[in-house]
Amino acid sequence: LGQMMEPVTFRTEEIQHHDPSEKPWATTGHKNRRKHNIVNSLYLQAEELERLNFERFKRYETVKQELHEAELYRTEDADIIVTAYGSVARLAKAAVDSAREQGIKAGLFRPITLWPFPVQEINVACRNAKRVLCVEMSMGQMIEDVKLALDCRLPVEFYGRTG
Repeated sequence: LGQMMEPVTFRTEEIQHHDPSEKPWATTGHKNRRKHNIVNSLYLQAEELERLNFERFKRYETVKQELHEAELYRTEDADIIVTAYGSVARLAKAAVDSAREQGIKAGLFRPITLWPFPVQEINVACRNAKRVLCVEMSMGQMIEDVKLALDCRLPVEFYGRTG
């Protein structure tokens, strides 16, 4: 069991709804609308399996192009970028503001999608950074994604707590 309490802000902006069926690469199906995409290797014919694998990789490339989102906060001149997702990102945002008040040029990179990882966005966030701090409420599941997305060109430190 756990308990959290934090303020909630309700915005009055109009929400744009989207139809999830507009993504033809999605691996989910619907019993009356589309055929379920098979994700297995029960095809024992080598040629058929290879053809299906090429189709899957094409689909993955489409996903990589269309589905990558992140929030960049105060990253324009940041020397240190804090990466965080989920509830930890709200704490990290407050820490960035606190660091800024102390004269430390900090910024926040918050991935909204974790797969595929928003590689372009983190590179924009880190364009002026000297180092990265990966903050997670886990054992470091995102740190390798961060290092790989940055081509290991910046030092990446980790701070994680499990709970």
